[in-house]
Amino acid sequence: MQFVLNIFIVLHFLGLALLFGGFIVQAKSADKGVSRWMLDGALTSLITGIAMVGIIESGVIDDVAPSASFHAKIAVKLLVVLVITVLAIIGRRKKGPQPALWGIIGVLTLANIVIAVFWN
Repeated sequence: MQFVLNIFIVLHFLGLALLFGGFIVQAKSADKGVSRWMLDGALTSLITGIAMVGIIESGVIDDVAPSASFHAKIAVKLLVVLVITVLAIIGRRKKGPQPALWGIIGVLTLANIVIAVFWN
């Protein structure tokens, strides 16, 4: 089952790369907005994150024991990625430049990366 978890981790990273990459690509553009890649990355990160937590919580991997800190971290990360996903859906439905929405999604994505790396 560790192999399956690792596959989801790779897919999670790819979703994150799509999301943050879609943000970075538009940094110099005057017409900043929510790209298809940002929405796809948000959905991929959300779905794979939920799958990974399900695998970890199921107890099928012996050397991973979720703690209270793990649950708090996952709750915060889930809330952030849900907000990102909703904003990306809203952004894809609207036409034209959306620099504020683009910026909020980028900052929240970076915040989720920082939470993932530094919250133990």
